[in-house]
Amino acid sequence: MLDSQTIKNCKDNPTIRDIKIKNIEHAIDQAEMMIKESKMSQEELSFLKRKISDSRQDLEILYLMKI
Repeated sequence: MLDSQTIKNCKDNPTIRDIKIKNIEHAIDQAEMMIKESKMSQEELSFLKRKISDSRQDLEILYLMKI
């Protein structure tokens, strides 16, 4: 989840917000590729899927700031 300082910086500076969005989108894409190609244990896959879910929630917050 995004910390309060990051949220404040993203509200105050659209450039920071847009960079954060691109970084999270890239991280999600990479994690999904890892899952598809992975031979990880179920526990590791569950952890990675939770992180993707958290990242998607962060993206929603950032997208709402653009409105």
